[in-house]
Amino acid sequence: MLARLRLLLELIRFSHTIFALPFALLSAVLAWRGQQVRWQELVGILLCMLFARSAAMAFNRLVDREIDAQNPRTQGRHLPAGLISVRTVTIFTILTSLAFIASTLLFLPNRWPLYLSIPVLLFLLGYSYAKRFTIFCHYWLSTALMLSPIAAWIAIRGSLSLEPLLLGAVVFFWVGGFDIIYACQDVHFDQETRLSSIPSRWGIRKALRFAIFSHFMTIVCLFSLWYVAALGIPFLIAVLAVAGLLVYEHLLVNPDDLGRVNLAFFHVDAVISIGLFFVGLIDVWLA
Repeated sequence: MLARLRLLLELIRFSHTIFALPFALLSAVLAWRGQQVRWQELVGILLCMLFARSAAMAFNRLVDREIDAQNPRTQGRHLPAGLISVRTVTIFTILTSLAFIASTLLFLPNRWPLYLSIPVLLFLLGYSYAKRFTIFCHYWLSTALMLSPIAAWIAIRGSLSLEPLLLGAVVFFWVGGFDIIYACQDVHFDQETRLSSIPSRWGIRKALRFAIFSHFMTIVCLFSLWYVAALGIPFLIAVLAVAGLLVYEHLLVNPDDLGRVNLAFFHVDAVISIGLFFVGLIDVWLA
C-alpha cells in the first residue's frame, strides 16, 4: 500500500506543488488583511490545491502515456515503464477529482467555490489535450495555475478585486515563460510527432525570446501588484530579486546547450515562488 502511494506521488510529481501553492497562499494572506482568519479556509485551500493538482497531473499521465512511451526523455515515467497500472491511475484521478469538489464545502456559506469547482476541474483536465491543437499550450497550463490565487481570493472574500487578478497575471506570464523553456527539450520529438508548442513551431531561439518577453511581463505585473496592494519595501526588494533570478534563469539556457534546463526550471523557479510567499507574508505582518 505504501509502495503504491509512493509511486502515485512520484507519478504526479508532488514536489512540483511548490510552483502554484505559494501563490494561492499569498493571495489568501492578502485577502485576510483586515478580517478574521478562518482556519477552515486555510485547510480548504490546501486540500483543494492538493486534490486539483493531483487529479490534473494523473489525468495528464493517462492521456499522454502513449506519447511518453515514444519520447526518450519520458519513457521511464511510471505508466510507460509499467510501474503502475492504468486502472490504478484512473481510480486515483476519479477519487482526487471528487475530493477536490468535496473540499470546496469547507468554504460554506460561500458557495462560489462549489459552483466553480466543476468548470475549473474541466479546464485543468483539458490542458492534457492542448498540445494536440495549439502552440499556446504553455499558456493553457499557466492559465490553469493562475486560477489558484484567484480562486483562493474568491473562496475567502466571495468576490474579485484587482489584487488577485494581478497575482494571477504574475503566475500566467511566469509559468508560461518557464514552460516554453522546458518544452525546448522536446522540440525535435514534437516536430516529428506533430505535437504543438512554441519551440516546435518557431524554433528554440525564437521560443526563448518569447519566454524572455513573458518573464518581462511577470516583473511588470509584480511591480503593479506591489503598488496596487500597497505592499512595503520588503516586497519591492523581493520583486527586484525575482527580476535578477529570471535574468539568471535565461543565462542558464542556451539555444545550443539545453543541459541546464532542469536547473533553470526547478531550482530557480522554486526559489521564486517560495520566496515571494514568505516575503509577502512578512510584509503583510509588518504592516
